[in-house]
Amino acid sequence: MTTHDPDTQKRILNRLRRARGQLDAVIAAVEGEKPCREVVTQLSAVSSALDRAGFAIVSSAMKDCLVEPDETRPQDGLTTEELEKLFMMLA
Repeated sequence: MTTHDPDTQKRILNRLRRARGQLDAVIAAVEGEKPCREVVTQLSAVSSALDRAGFAIVSSAMKDCLVEPDETRPQDGLTTEELEKLFMMLA
C-alpha cells in the first residue's frame, strides 16, 4: 500500500499490529480452552481492528485520488469503481 501521508500509514500499521496482538490472544484463549464468551469477545476485537484498518486503507486511497486525480499517477492502478468495490467488500 502506498500513501503519501506518513501519519496515515503509521496509524494503519498500528491498527494492524493491534489486530495481530488480538489474534494472538484469540489463539491463546482457544488453546487455553477459555470460556466461549472470552474467545468471541477477543475475536470480535480482531474483526473490528481489521475492519478499521481496511477502511483507513481505502479512505487513504480515495483521498489520494481526489487530491491528485490526474491519470499520470493512478493510485495503485485503481479506478474509482475498483475503490468502491474495495470499500463495499469491507461493509
